Amino acid sequence: MTGQDVVWIYQLLAARGINVWIDGGFCVDALVGRTTREHSDLDLAVERRNAEALCAVLANEGFSQSPREDSSPWSFVLSDGRRNVDVHVFAYDESGKNIYGIEYPFGSLTGTGELHGDKVACVAPRWLFRFKTAYEPTAKDIADVTALAQRFGFAIPEAHRR
Repeated sequence: MTGQDVVWIYQLLAARGINVWIDGGFCVDALVGRTTREHSDLDLAVERRNAEALCAVLANEGFSQSPREDSSPWSFVLSDGRRNVDVHVFAYDESGKNIYGIEYPFGSLTGTGELHGDKVACVAPRWLFRFKTAYEPTAKDIADVTALAQRFGFAIPEAHRR
């Protein structure tokens, strides 16, 4: 998955009125304003009411659901054989409480970043940092946490130091 692929997918969905938020490694890139590492997939957050439309738009571009043991109606991968989109579906009630799917805390999807000169909606920096430091890190997680800490001045937890 390349940054150009991400921008193309983001713009394709936006042109059809489907709001998405970039999460994961490409969110790190968008927030810090540069490519930080290679990415195997694109993580996207989408509201439950738009999930079916997202799947239909991407199906028209050759994407289909890629079976995984951990797939669910709120977390699944779409693939065209070359690119993978990890879809995270969520819903809030009228008070902002998460009532379905991936638990994005209300206010966590307020970030704005830039990929290849295009502005994109994404997870807010402090929330992405919290998400990335909430589990035992892999090498890519350490790279992501380091990039976010350098850009936003977050203190890196001991488990995430190189």
